[in-house]
Amino acid sequence: MLRAEKMEVKDGLAAIEHFFQKGWTDGLPIVPPTEERIYEMLQSVNMEPDTIVGAIPERGRVFTAEIVAINAVMAGCLPGYFPVVMAAVQAICEPEFGLHGPSASTHGAAIMIAVNGPIVEQIGLNSGANAFGPGNRANATIGRAIRLLMINAGGSPEFDRSTLGTPAKYSFCFAEKKTDWTPLHVQRGFKENDSTVTVFACEGPNQIQNHGSLNSVGILRTMSDRMSALGTMNMASETEMAVVLCPEHYHHLQKEGWSKESVQQFLYENAKRSIRDMKHGGIIDAPIDEGDEYKFKHAIPSPEQILLMVAGGEAGRFSACMPGWFSYKQSKAVTKSIKAATGFT
Repeated sequence: MLRAEKMEVKDGLAAIEHFFQKGWTDGLPIVPPTEERIYEMLQSVNMEPDTIVGAIPERGRVFTAEIVAINAVMAGCLPGYFPVVMAAVQAICEPEFGLHGPSASTHGAAIMIAVNGPIVEQIGLNSGANAFGPGNRANATIGRAIRLLMINAGGSPEFDRSTLGTPAKYSFCFAEKKTDWTPLHVQRGFKENDSTVTVFACEGPNQIQNHGSLNSVGILRTMSDRMSALGTMNMASETEMAVVLCPEHYHHLQKEGWSKESVQQFLYENAKRSIRDMKHGGIIDAPIDEGDEYKFKHAIPSPEQILLMVAGGEAGRFSACMPGWFSYKQSKAVTKSIKAATGFT
């Protein structure tokens, strides 16, 4: 039995306007969450409406399966997408993700959702051209469902103090492209045939272009420089970082014998700035001392803390990096098995 308050409205447009007036949207029109649609979502994961699937303890907020389903309907999800939404909700509610921090911070982090495994093709998630952009229903509505949940049940109107925010807060969901490299979820301890979601609190995409280099080291040095920009959170603190290589960059690296792990190692070693640079650039407010040019701050604490993936269209040498929020000790990327979270296979 559903517990949400029922309301009767004249028609669908009236329902949409009512939700706008109540502040229950992300600024875009929603799909009215009828009882039939809510139950279709719940049936896709075989959950009762009152099943508790997560919480934000610092706010006293609890997410039930019904609440998640309502927001998935509002976002425009199809029932087939709901196992991904449910796994993502459970992942962001894990203590190591620390949901309260990044969703309340002035930094304005988005919640990135990367999907791996057979479910990508089953529901038509986009890993190709415009993977971060508009145009694909699964990508757009799965990410949007998480944002609407945060608005309507997670306390975002009360707690979110983003200075600027990012368009990625509307929706930031994509699939990793299949390549000869080790998939992200396998690197993180799952089997290749497992369907998973990986959630990560991060900035919006910072594009990295390199159309000129004819060797892999040149491409990776360009990436390393972009990853170690002084104004990003990762240079001021200790954060993880997501890096998404476009297919052209990937193919160049792969043909020259680079593996994911060797790329992670190179990026870790080279994405760094000297203490002199950090003082000169104002990140460290202190006089420049002799020898500061030989002391370095790495952009990422270790190679394993680079979430390296491949996605995007086959044309164009544009990759991207997404610096994480504040500190990996307070918010870590979390990978969740969709089957374990929902029973979906």
